[in-house]
Amino acid sequence: MTDKPSSPSFEESLAELESIVNDMENGDLPLNEALEKFERGISLSRLSQQSLERAQQKVQILLKENGEESLADFSEPDAPDAP
Repeated sequence: MTDKPSSPSFEESLAELESIVNDMENGDLPLNEALEKFERGISLSRLSQQSLERAQQKVQILLKENGEESLADFSEPDAPDAP
């Protein structure tokens, strides 16, 4: 039996996506290579989205176990007034 290659971590996916974006923004890639990078970027984007969805589900389960009904929207603390 062969081992299935493991998926990159969320952080690894983001780093690779950033690298792909930088490469593509330079515009120096041959068309074929640009298409391959674009395809890889889409794949990484989907993997990252799935990771975020799983994390959100885990948080919701933990909150439910603690008696909280749902997630609250995150809001930034008020920024201090400019001098």
